[in-house]
Amino acid sequence: MSIVKINVLSVPAEQREELERRFSSRAGVVESSDGFEWFELLRPVEGTDRYLVYTRWRDEESYRAWMEGPMKAAHQGQGGGGGGRPAASGAELWTFDVVQQAAPRPQEG
Repeated sequence: MSIVKINVLSVPAEQREELERRFSSRAGVVESSDGFEWFELLRPVEGTDRYLVYTRWRDEESYRAWMEGPMKAAHQGQGGGGGGRPAASGAELWTFDVVQQAAPRPQEG
């Protein structure tokens, strides 16, 4: 089954808009990567300053190939992606194996 990588980014309030702008401008960077399955940028609602960057991959090898190729190239010389200083003040990477999944069932009628 697939793997999930969640990049946990601590983002000060004054940098939130900049972080979201940078992710918007990167549209298409990951979507064409072999083994890529899903992406979501999750904004915190309350109680934390941490954004979650959720990506899902066919396997670890696909993720590593993206990290060493397109992702690395997109971030070189850009201070963390998008020019200037990084929008996040800290980052942490979580990795999960997908062991169960469900999707909505079609409704009859």
